[in-house]
Amino acid sequence: MKIKLLSAFALALVLGVSCSQKSDQDDKIKALEEKIAQLENQNTAVTPANAQTTTAADPSTLGAFQFGEMEYDFGTINEGQVVEHVFNFTNNGQAPLVISNITASCGCTSPDWTKAPVQPGEEGFVKVVFNSTAKSGSQAPTVTIQANTNPTVTRLRMKGSVTPKLAGAAAPAGPLKR
Repeated sequence: MKIKLLSAFALALVLGVSCSQKSDQDDKIKALEEKIAQLENQNTAVTPANAQTTTAADPSTLGAFQFGEMEYDFGTINEGQVVEHVFNFTNNGQAPLVISNITASCGCTSPDWTKAPVQPGEEGFVKVVFNSTAKSGSQAPTVTIQANTNPTVTRLRMKGSVTPKLAGAAAPAGPLKR
């Protein structure tokens, strides 16, 4: 009888502890739900502490590219040929347009550009040279322009096809056996 009484007491103690833990969890959940409801009612975005603040760019400090074309199709050329194309642009912005950097998508492409600031209403250029040596098939080299424009990055593209050189007698097709 003592064992049954002790077992019943232990069971009641365990149930009492687990019930108090459950009501404690319920209270915490209820408090969190209330906080979420308050935040939703305020309609304010919470900005993380490590977020950087940004401000819209002043249009009077920006240049604006207006290219006649953003892509040039050079058609089909033979491997080894060099293609040059000049992309002309007008600065339609309110400030002098300054190109800070231009990078090519690969070593087969080299850019040149107007280095001096281009005044509003004036014209400038970006010249792209594509060397098809060791290239074959469909090609689409690009140049990426960084300037004081919005957006700050502009891409120009050339596209076309390169016909590979025919394997000559001087170049062996595979390993040689001696």
